[in-house]
Amino acid sequence: MKPIVYVLIFALPLFSCTHKGRVTSPDQSIAIQAGEENGRIFYTVSKNGKTLLDKSFLGFLLKDGPLGEDVAITDVSHTSFSGSWDQTWGEEIVVDNTYNQMTLQVAEKSGLKRRFDVVFRVFDDGFGFRYEFPKQPGLNEFVIMDEYTEFNFTGKHKAWSIPYGANYYEALYEPHPINELDTVCTPLTIETDDGLYLAVHEANLTDYAAMNLVAEKGTPNLHVYLTPWSTGEKVFMQAPGTTPWRTLIIADTPGDLLLSRLMLNLNEPSKIEDTSWIKPGRYIGIWWGMHMNAYTWHIGPKHGATTENTKRYIDFAAKHGFSGVLVEGWNTGWENDWTKEGDKFSFTQAYPDFDIDGITAYAAERGVKLIGHHETGGATLNYERQLDSAFAMYQRLGVNVVKTGYVSPLLDGKERHSSQYGVRHYRKVIETAANYHIMIDNHEPVMPTGLQRTYPNLMTQEGVRGQEWDAWDAAGGNPPDHTTLIPFTRGLAGPMDFTPGTFSFENPVLPDTRVKTTLAKQLALAVVLYSPLQMASDMIEHYEPYPAPFEFITSCPTNWAKTVIPHAKIGEYLTVARKDRESDDWYLGSITNGKSRNLSLSLDFLDKGFTYRAKVFKDGASASYDTDPYPVAIEELDVTSTTTLDLQLAAGGGTAIIFSRL
Repeated sequence: MKPIVYVLIFALPLFSCTHKGRVTSPDQSIAIQAGEENGRIFYTVSKNGKTLLDKSFLGFLLKDGPLGEDVAITDVSHTSFSGSWDQTWGEEIVVDNTYNQMTLQVAEKSGLKRRFDVVFRVFDDGFGFRYEFPKQPGLNEFVIMDEYTEFNFTGKHKAWSIPYGANYYEALYEPHPINELDTVCTPLTIETDDGLYLAVHEANLTDYAAMNLVAEKGTPNLHVYLTPWSTGEKVFMQAPGTTPWRTLIIADTPGDLLLSRLMLNLNEPSKIEDTSWIKPGRYIGIWWGMHMNAYTWHIGPKHGATTENTKRYIDFAAKHGFSGVLVEGWNTGWENDWTKEGDKFSFTQAYPDFDIDGITAYAAERGVKLIGHHETGGATLNYERQLDSAFAMYQRLGVNVVKTGYVSPLLDGKERHSSQYGVRHYRKVIETAANYHIMIDNHEPVMPTGLQRTYPNLMTQEGVRGQEWDAWDAAGGNPPDHTTLIPFTRGLAGPMDFTPGTFSFENPVLPDTRVKTTLAKQLALAVVLYSPLQMASDMIEHYEPYPAPFEFITSCPTNWAKTVIPHAKIGEYLTVARKDRESDDWYLGSITNGKSRNLSLSLDFLDKGFTYRAKVFKDGASASYDTDPYPVAIEELDVTSTTTLDLQLAAGGGTAIIFSRL
């Protein structure tokens, strides 16, 4: 990783004694104004002179009373910064980090005269703000019962959301006017009446409760609702301390939402100095067969995680260039009702039919890594007791990727995943894994907030209604528009372990439930849905009949030098082009919802002055997700940056292209 470059920091004069502040984005298109009204502080936001957020008030309810209802702005200061930093892995290498910052010093007018700061950091693509509590006599240890932060929008805009009550964030995103929202999770993606695209979320969620949003009495004024502890408190804090950043991306197009790195910029630089062991990759797994009832997680006649079966998957991975093999169900404890008895799991004891020492040695001889699996059943205390011994064993065996899971509505039977309790646990796992040089794929997580910048061993997370729902959802599986929605919603929070790559559209367990895409769209999703660790989801038997389209899966990287978005319309279609970090080649995926469509694709993103051999994997003439998902037509042609291609996408279909520079 290249060093972080700090280019410019300087202080600007304070505002006058009005004790009000204003700050703009570096390009001056976004302006934030702060002020006081009746003993409370507020902020407003405009874009190119048009108000996006009207007076939005700030403050807290502490256990011993309000903080923010009898306050004044005592000082305003400004700084600016311009620099860049390089990602260990990501959708591009260099991230621009240029912003203007305003800090409001706020103090109570009477009583304990407690103080806090509000820091606004404004970029060209949006802003973030957070509260900071300095060390002070009147505020040491305290309990937050509510956060009074508001986002008071000026219109009843269309917003895509999932409900707060959805387990593990695994719900379908639906559009509603923001004034009709009950409590919803973030990111909350909004299309304004004026054609702007916004996303409300948070960055650097550290030792705090996750932020949710609820509309105030049918108005477009959204209030923060923090996930509580089981005892009702929201956050236990101690000064000095800070809250997470509350963020708003402001974009002119849907594609610009996907290119914003505002959330990453609001996280701290990497705390891992040597990142050479952190390597993205594409892998396969003994997993889909469990969902198809071909295997069981627990030991028995259909046990999937056997030495023999795992070696078969390792041979397949080595033959086709996959980096690893995920094995679920290798350890004791699966024979119990593990969603209720997760404390029965051992993370160091293998079932008798799984020779973990022999398997890891066998994989290493073939240039493949075993990917470890730790399902906790939500029993975090049991897991934490075994963390060091489990990671130490994996380190000894050369296993440096672990998929963790928390399948239980409540952690340890009482706390929500997105509570401060859950946030603390997930951080402990990530930090402990880093000590053992282990990368994490976290399932049933708290919603990501950009922590992968600080801990780049946090590779990917679930927190999305993934492709597994196409195996066992009694309602039939994910609808065809699902993958045209999640890049603009859940995808804004960070990498998604959605697990695309299913080649069989038959479901012997639930015949009316299946993957609602074409085969070509499954290829395209390998590019469209970003994850530096990505599993080709299907059983290896299902790839063997389709060697030609399978080439795209085995060729497609998971780490990128550059990303562009040629087409984007939320819920309808999306085209993503990415340049490989390890070569001069580009890869493209284009997808549509349940409607067929033609898209004109300019190749102006290709490097100018060069010719590329384009290998196109597209829907066959008769392809359709609902009647015949299998046909894939493959063609090759030479192209340049001046070429325009016509993409013909079938219903629920897609196109995937490899551009090899000649």
